[in-house]
Amino acid sequence: NGENIWNHRNHLASELTLPKCVDIMMNYCDDMSYTHTMFPNILGHRTREEAELGPEYLLLSVVHNLLNGECTPDIRMLGCSVLVPRCEKEKVLKPCRSTCEAVRKSCRHAFEGIEMAWPYFLDCDRFFVSDQEGCYDPLEGLREDQASIDNTPEEPHTVIQFSYQSNTQMNSILKKTAAQCPEIATTYSIGRSVQGKDLLVIEFSNNPGVHELLEPEMKYIGNMHGNEVLGRQLLIYLTQYLCSEYLLGNQRIQSLINTTRIHILPSMNPDGYELAAAEVQGTNDPENEEAQNYYSWTLGRGNAQNIDLNRNFPDLTAVAYGRRRHRHFRSDHIPIPDAYWFDKVAPETYAVMKWIRSIPFVLSANFHGGELVVSYPYDLSKHPLEEKMFSPTPDEQVFKQIARTYADAHATMSGNNSERCGNFGSIGQDGIINGAKWYSFAGGMQDFNYLHTNCLEVTVELGCDKFPAEEELYTGWQDNKEALLTFMESVHRGIKGIVKDADGNGIKGARISVRGIRHDITTAENGDYWRMLTAGIHILTASAPGYTRAMKKIHLPARMQKAGRVDFVLQKAVVEPDIEEDYNIPSMGTYERFDPYNQFERYAIREQNQNREERQEKPWWWSYFSRAHGSAPTWLLRID
Repeated sequence: NGENIWNHRNHLASELTLPKCVDIMMNYCDDMSYTHTMFPNILGHRTREEAELGPEYLLLSVVHNLLNGECTPDIRMLGCSVLVPRCEKEKVLKPCRSTCEAVRKSCRHAFEGIEMAWPYFLDCDRFFVSDQEGCYDPLEGLREDQASIDNTPEEPHTVIQFSYQSNTQMNSILKKTAAQCPEIATTYSIGRSVQGKDLLVIEFSNNPGVHELLEPEMKYIGNMHGNEVLGRQLLIYLTQYLCSEYLLGNQRIQSLINTTRIHILPSMNPDGYELAAAEVQGTNDPENEEAQNYYSWTLGRGNAQNIDLNRNFPDLTAVAYGRRRHRHFRSDHIPIPDAYWFDKVAPETYAVMKWIRSIPFVLSANFHGGELVVSYPYDLSKHPLEEKMFSPTPDEQVFKQIARTYADAHATMSGNNSERCGNFGSIGQDGIINGAKWYSFAGGMQDFNYLHTNCLEVTVELGCDKFPAEEELYTGWQDNKEALLTFMESVHRGIKGIVKDADGNGIKGARISVRGIRHDITTAENGDYWRMLTAGIHILTASAPGYTRAMKKIHLPARMQKAGRVDFVLQKAVVEPDIEEDYNIPSMGTYERFDPYNQFERYAIREQNQNREERQEKPWWWSYFSRAHGSAPTWLLRID
């Protein structure tokens, strides 16, 4: 009898200590599709109180605010499925891995946008199971609610929020846009600013990440001067517009993206923007309008080192002027002088130069503020004592056509009644101007594009106000939307083709010359090329070391909207002396030399280490968790 009583007591005790299904009594998890859970939970929290005091539950309580409402309640409910897992018949059921992976795919960019690591307890492999193992969908109730909402008919449309964004919010928008259109968009970083911010590019193409044969590539760059912000905003809006309109079946947008590779860098100077935005916000006083105007014209223009990025590129224009009387000199693919690297090169400039050299860009525009005009190369006057002298490139007519493409498609830029700001003297009334005739300066980005690569770049000045009020952003978008699209479409003007050898192999680095224009372009990796030209009759020559020249006469009709196809086949031959001279101009160096003494790398590492020592502070959201129960959630900090 004594033994039976002992066994009975043991049985009762074990019954009392066995985990049982209990009611969910956690406020942020009370809308799950089930009502019972069990402790210890999947993370090992022994009680509800322990789970509520943990940083995991704290994150779920504030995630809506941290992500500005994005990806909620999905993230919160996914987290609840781990903190308070479903319990049936005294047994815990684990959530489905497929649901976790879908949420992670669509929401990871939101965490990256605020520089927060993906939470460890949402690790799809550790805490979620496959359908075969028996799981449940933690978003089941949410999907039912969405299904009832989705049954309501709604006209498709593109939604753009016309407001300013922080650098973090901007990057989040770019990554979210790429996630919404994964078949046609991707994001990539070309480098970092002085203060370590990503220089994030979004690319649109029907095969993102890949250069396709004969598909032209173009780029837009905004916010080179941190306090000139409308271009930055327009490019953010443009990315959302392209993605949304493509999905909605807009034939014009689909045709553009299916035939063009488009790269958009909304902010080349995120550090400068941050400073300018803070100062404008601080001087946002109606009674102190003069102070606001002064700050918007000065603070944040340069990068965090106070370097004007549009004066920081190699001055190849002076090199071109100094050698223009050389018999074989061409105004293209001029090497970067070694001396350039011994001066202060901004990391933003360095990143953009490497980017420009790595992709066969055909056309480009960079956006500024302070005037309403499109300027085109050269920016440096051909006479050192003349600061406002017309200084054309060999492609003067092509550049005028490119500049007019944007100005004429803009709502007001080319009109005779357009408001001119007069900040740098008279610029005329047709909306375009030669840069050096406007005002001369050295080290500009558009001259570098032209003289170092195949790319033809113009500078678009978007208006008198460098930092317009938010209520003016919608008008700015409407004024520029058609011009932005028309300019991208214009990359298909002129000619394109492939230069091959007799065996049908593409020849990389072959030169395409146009009689009367002392500026050649070179073929890309697989022998393809693009040459923007005006209408008319042109005599073209294709040449490469070790091959005979080939010549063709073409006629480009005035209204031709697609690039004409002109291919060349070059025969093997002994290199002729005069051709050899074209490729080796005395003391010019070689094109491939880029930071040959590793000056920038050494300088950049020193600067980064210094900045890292100066910036040991945690991200802005860390204050939410600094007083959390137990150890601080360092698992939320990203490790670069």
